[in-house]
Amino acid sequence: MLKVDDVSIHFAGRDGRAVHALDHVSLEIPDKGFLVALGTSGCGKSSLLNAIAGFLPVSDGAITLNGRPITGPGRDRGVVFQKDTLLPWKSVADNVALGLKFAGVARAERRTRAEELLALVGLEDFGRAYPYELSGGMRQRVGIARALATDPDVLLMDEPFGALDSLTRENMQELLVRVWDRTGKRIFFITHSIDEALLLGTEVVVMSPRPGRIVARFDLDYVRDFARDGDTHAIKSRADFSALGEEIRAIIHRSDLRSLAA
Repeated sequence: MLKVDDVSIHFAGRDGRAVHALDHVSLEIPDKGFLVALGTSGCGKSSLLNAIAGFLPVSDGAITLNGRPITGPGRDRGVVFQKDTLLPWKSVADNVALGLKFAGVARAERRTRAEELLALVGLEDFGRAYPYELSGGMRQRVGIARALATDPDVLLMDEPFGALDSLTRENMQELLVRVWDRTGKRIFFITHSIDEALLLGTEVVVMSPRPGRIVARFDLDYVRDFARDGDTHAIKSRADFSALGEEIRAIIHRSDLRSLAA
């Protein structure tokens, strides 16, 4: 279980001013949970993800993974960023295996693991390629494979498909659901897209403007239908999917989100 327990985050901004990013946020991600955080820019979604990753300390409350406090980065959490952070001078396979190299895993084992993960994300023929030879969607696939290389308990994804065109984004959503279904990883995913949140999450939390608070929670099953049938059009055409999307849109656009969160 990943548990965020009554977490608040304050830090100094680039201009030196105090930033109150999160206020008393609590959530849990169980085994094979796929939790999506949804909200406007600046609502603290990325701050929450960075705190779970161990990149940002919490000011109050605690974050634990399997009962152990998170106090810094660790191999039990893999991160996929908004933009790929691949090393351009290394091959695709070497990028995937980078974390394993830092962990002291032998070269042969690193190579085998990289090949397995590239096959999982549909890039088994591109291990010797370099990042500049790949499309944006393919580079994000490499990023997912790299995040999985150390076999983390949780996969943290910070708007990984936001910069992709709509068709590539749909393909990446389908890929991610296959990976989630096959690996059973817990996933924490943040997005601005309501449709993406509904399609992917077993739970969606809606966050208020800064300081970020959770103002609504929804337990969902669409992702399980997606994993089984792979038909996004059929899911998005459902009346209940559209109605829930409108309900969430109305929540996000309400002017009194802070009072809802109180």
